[in-house]
Amino acid sequence: MPHHSSDTQPGPAADPAQSGAGLEGRLVCVAGLGVSGPPVARALLARGARVVVVDGRDDDTVRTVAAELADAGAEVVLGGTPLPEGCDLVVTSPGWRPDSPLLVRAAEAGTEVIGDVELAWRLKPADQVWLAITGTNGKTTTVRMLEAMLRADGRDALAVGNVGTPIVDAVLPDADGHVHDVLAVELSSFQLHWSSSVRPHAATVLNVAPDHLDWHGGLDPYARAKGRVFAPGTIRVANTADAWSVRLAEEDGDPYAPLVGFRLDTPRAGELGVVEDLLVDRAFCADPGSSAEELATLADVRPAAPHNVANALAAAALARSIGVAPASVRAGLASFRPEPHRIAHVASVGGVDYVDDSKATNPHAAAASLEAYASVVWIAGGLLKGAAVDDLVAAAAGRLRGAVLIGADRARLREALAEHAPSVPVVEVEGPAPDAPEGHTVMDAVVAEAAAMARAGDTVLLAPAAASMDMFTNYPERGRLFSEAVNRLP
Repeated sequence: MPHHSSDTQPGPAADPAQSGAGLEGRLVCVAGLGVSGPPVARALLARGARVVVVDGRDDDTVRTVAAELADAGAEVVLGGTPLPEGCDLVVTSPGWRPDSPLLVRAAEAGTEVIGDVELAWRLKPADQVWLAITGTNGKTTTVRMLEAMLRADGRDALAVGNVGTPIVDAVLPDADGHVHDVLAVELSSFQLHWSSSVRPHAATVLNVAPDHLDWHGGLDPYARAKGRVFAPGTIRVANTADAWSVRLAEEDGDPYAPLVGFRLDTPRAGELGVVEDLLVDRAFCADPGSSAEELATLADVRPAAPHNVANALAAAALARSIGVAPASVRAGLASFRPEPHRIAHVASVGGVDYVDDSKATNPHAAAASLEAYASVVWIAGGLLKGAAVDDLVAAAAGRLRGAVLIGADRARLREALAEHAPSVPVVEVEGPAPDAPEGHTVMDAVVAEAAAMARAGDTVLLAPAAASMDMFTNYPERGRLFSEAVNRLP
């Protein structure tokens, strides 16, 4: 893999063409009143645009949001998605597919369609630095680690994206006229699909595994959407253990921009990696050819599962690309607290550890979680969304004490276990026990079955490899009910 070191400070200010000028008086259609729609509409109104918001829904929840935007000066159309006459820009919610009727009409009319990230880039101050993170798994953890490192270094930094603050809000002055200097930006494949001129200072694709293939139309277009994060001039940070990450950095990135790798073993010049129990930097140090800079220890990464160490190295590479000190990398990792339901240790009962990784909603994430433990009673199942599980089960077979299967697609997991791990006992749970005490849920039955299989030293791991909506409201509810059931164990 080619490698380069880099200057430690951001390059020239962003293209002045992105100043956000030219919105005043323009008629802009905001497609969708989901998470991104309202902040986009407010940002456009603040820049003097005429705003029409459309959403096919017409229920109490969406009416409340619509009324607030109407009071702010937007026109709102509910129950349909017409393309407003005279509209010359559409800002779409990221999840809207390109074949949505409104977006098809816009394309036919020659109307530009962008997403919230592209709009934010056009509105941001020229000297605001973006450090961008995408990938199938690990984005939120990495962006939070990066934010912690930046703040430990005294930077005026904020994590944005699917982590609380809408990106559009982070590029406009707040009530005191303040705008953050550095953004740690989490980007989805959807958002990148609708971005055309975004140029982060440095960016990483953590990994690529099959996901959202129905939206993108296949793995290659899904991966290539991720690869758009490697824009002209953007420092490319690649996971040397992930073929797609390296391929996108080399093929889709700027060949003249620095290419920095990260790996879980001894780094080469131009890479970050692990030497014994140390995280080290051979990319942004004074002499990458003959020296390395110590950044942190494995004990500073919590939890120190392999994929989480990779997340920490990716965050460190992005932080180091703008000159963050090694001590600040370590201090950031020390202050970082993992988001809920991501390899969260719930309790130890009878010598058995219970771990909630409900966020492992696809096989790639579950594989990383299973790899962190030597002997596992695995709780899996839900909506597989068309994903294959044979490779996952084959790789994990030697670690499995047993498996408890739940959810709509559990039969496919059962078949894979029968083929690749035939000696592993498997139990299926469809619902709560018939004689369950009041307040007990299906997770009490699941945890009871797992506890019966487990032996001292084992880990009972909720890493479903599947989405949750067949049985639960979302993955946080699935994790919460698991934790509650564990805490009711005798």
